[in-house]
Amino acid sequence: MQGTSDSNVELLDAAAFVSHLVPDDSVYAFLAEHRRRLFPDDGFADLFPSGRGRPSQPGDVIASVLVLQSLEGLSDREATQALATDLRWKVACGLSITDPGFHPTTLTQWRNRLRRSDRPERIFDAVRDVIGSTNVLANKHRRALDSTLLDDAVATQDTVTQLVSMMRRVRTAIPAAAAVEVVGDDYKAGSGKPACAWNDPAARDELVTRLVNDALAVLAAVEDVDLDETQQRLVALLALVAGQDVEPGDEDGTWKIERRVAKHRTISTVDPETRHMHKSRSSYRDGYKAHVAVEPDTGLITACGLTPANEGDGPTGIELLDGEPEGLDVLADSAYGSGDSLAALTDAKQRPVIKPWPLARNPNLDNNQFTRDDFVIDYTARAVTCPNQITTHITDKGTATFGAKCRGCPLRSRCTAAVGGRTLHVSDNDEHLAANRKTWRTNSDLIADYRQHRPMVERTIAWLVANGHRRCRHRGVDRNKIALSTRAAVINLKRLINLGLAHDGTTWNLTPSGSTS
Repeated sequence: MQGTSDSNVELLDAAAFVSHLVPDDSVYAFLAEHRRRLFPDDGFADLFPSGRGRPSQPGDVIASVLVLQSLEGLSDREATQALATDLRWKVACGLSITDPGFHPTTLTQWRNRLRRSDRPERIFDAVRDVIGSTNVLANKHRRALDSTLLDDAVATQDTVTQLVSMMRRVRTAIPAAAAVEVVGDDYKAGSGKPACAWNDPAARDELVTRLVNDALAVLAAVEDVDLDETQQRLVALLALVAGQDVEPGDEDGTWKIERRVAKHRTISTVDPETRHMHKSRSSYRDGYKAHVAVEPDTGLITACGLTPANEGDGPTGIELLDGEPEGLDVLADSAYGSGDSLAALTDAKQRPVIKPWPLARNPNLDNNQFTRDDFVIDYTARAVTCPNQITTHITDKGTATFGAKCRGCPLRSRCTAAVGGRTLHVSDNDEHLAANRKTWRTNSDLIADYRQHRPMVERTIAWLVANGHRRCRHRGVDRNKIALSTRAAVINLKRLINLGLAHDGTTWNLTPSGSTS
């Protein structure tokens, strides 16, 4: 059953004795005064539907601990130690000086209940409701989108490690799999990698062949076995790792490591949702990608999301604007400048202020060459007119081929080096791309606005990953998404406090004395 906070003051209440030691403009002091208003008991009632049993820790105390944990970047054990020994934490959570706190697993249990609920990000939602009550965003017409990569909490595994790991897990969980005769390894826990002369390509291929054939034999053995949900997930993951990195060898029944890297490759069986992502040729990370929508003037995060690291920015970024009022200026870099993203923003009646990708240039032509923006495209008539005023139609597949019409053209040396003449590919949302490039070329006020306000999202990103939050503490998208939303709630709470957040007994407001620094 759900526990509730006692309104009666403890004999050795920390706030009564040492609250003067806690800075008035700190998150600790704010929670001490407003945690029950910010996190009321009914905000967590659905997590404990039963009225029987031992009462849980009060919701406002747990929520405050999660906020402070994210504020300081602590582990569960470190957070509960701070609750037991740090007077600031005791003041913030309304505990007595002698209160020992609770066990670290309590935080795990609460996060699991939040994850299984229909409102897993309710701490972020509670702070967002405060933002709405203050009307601080009422006259703000800009939103900046950005993302940043987060390191995962597990080690990246090679192909052999993944195969051995999954074979062990499947054989342990499913008796029918354990009964299969295997030759690649004994697959016993703690035995490490199979012995192999790793510098010998033939020996490596032989080991991979044995491991893959063992996996295929196990998959065949459990094909008609009635499996529960956990067993099904294990079998599916084994099937994935048995095929994503290998290709048939030179002889029947043999396998070898494939030279290419599979798209959306699973890089760890411990956390199957983490992914590999290159920010550049030399910079890469394994983990997840945090997405944020930010009001650039205040630095407040209006929405956040988390995906595997290799997911694109555009689709998730657009989703973060759901529920926002129409007519916003959406500022973002070129990663959000796809035709689909621009079309989605236009359909939502938002104005994209997104830096376009530079047009591709032909290295075989001089610098005065024509780009696709020198061609006139009639999207209604499905026709393209070149700089020499020659028109050709756009096919159903989106191709405009000039072909023989380029022969003898006096402008050909500036247009194409192809023997078959110039060809343009017109995508479904090419009109949005062309309009965005034109706006970027002709609207100097828009560019100035972009350069002034878009970089402010980088400030919020820096706050987001400070205190060790560049590395995820959990496994899986859902768990890390809750952690990200809690961190975003902390950032917003700190910003609101700096802006002068107060409660007059009726509603939240920002006092004129609040600082915007």
